[in-house]
Amino acid sequence: MFLVTGGAGFIGSNIANQLSKQGKDVMICDWLGQDNIKWKNLIGTTIHRFVAPEDLPATLQASRGKIEAVIHMGAISATTETDGDLVMRSNFQLSQDLWNWCASEDIPFVYASSAATYGDGDLGFVDGNDLEATRRLRPLNLYGWSKQLFDIWALDHVAKGRPSPRQWAGLRFFNVYGPRENHKGSMMSIVCRNYEKCAAGDTVQLFKSHKDGVKDGEQLRDFIHVEDCVNVIEFLLNTPNRNGIFNVGTGQARSFRDLITATYTASGHSEKIEYIPMPEQLRNRYQYFTQADMTHLRSSGYNRPFLTLEEGVQKYVTEYLSRSEHDR
Repeated sequence: MFLVTGGAGFIGSNIANQLSKQGKDVMICDWLGQDNIKWKNLIGTTIHRFVAPEDLPATLQASRGKIEAVIHMGAISATTETDGDLVMRSNFQLSQDLWNWCASEDIPFVYASSAATYGDGDLGFVDGNDLEATRRLRPLNLYGWSKQLFDIWALDHVAKGRPSPRQWAGLRFFNVYGPRENHKGSMMSIVCRNYEKCAAGDTVQLFKSHKDGVKDGEQLRDFIHVEDCVNVIEFLLNTPNRNGIFNVGTGQARSFRDLITATYTASGHSEKIEYIPMPEQLRNRYQYFTQADMTHLRSSGYNRPFLTLEEGVQKYVTEYLSRSEHDR
């Protein structure tokens, strides 16, 4: 049985669905909430057991010897979150507890880190197991700092020879888009957020640039389809001697304009973009460029090609967003 925390969330629900299709028993730990959206991420997934986060400690004690691996995607992931105590409990302390439990059970532990650990990118986007390089990173928000904090803890823990899972991998996800993100509200990808406008041929708004040398709409991100993220996790679980922190991106930065243009194209329309001022509170915490250095993952044996931005958006639109809600 595989435990997926955050298993009703975006990346977690895609992982759970893939494991279910492979005939694996899946235990999901998450809250569904009361907005009548998140449960839809689990349609078509066979769930062996569903656990509320507050019941997880007791469930783990009762499940000793029954869980093959823990895939820890659960987190407070909003980059605008300001409740430091909540973030520490959810993103740091729970990760420590799960690490220690996996170490005691001698099973793999795969967890979600984030490209937000890299801050404004001035120090580059190189992953790997360099503790001091990880310490030097300067995230721009509380969420990114909490992910960096656990990366540091994990690397320090291993360096000091303390009990560790049989296999461990921290995944620094870059800008992920794809099916099952509808519940994320303001944190949805701009593909999901703007699909209906693109499909209707209406105008989409993007932020103006407030940085010299960067044109409006030319802010760059490493956009990756969630299917590729799931493939990376599957590879790591099937390659048990690979440990450490891995970037999960395509290694190719593209502009927000490119992303919206691809969404219009997949929807059968030409682009109509209006540029609006970025909110003042975001300007000093905004990343103008992210691009994953994929050397570590590639040198670890992952050789599958990533979907290009155009391929990924076309797949997302035609196989998911353009279908009725009932068929998703």
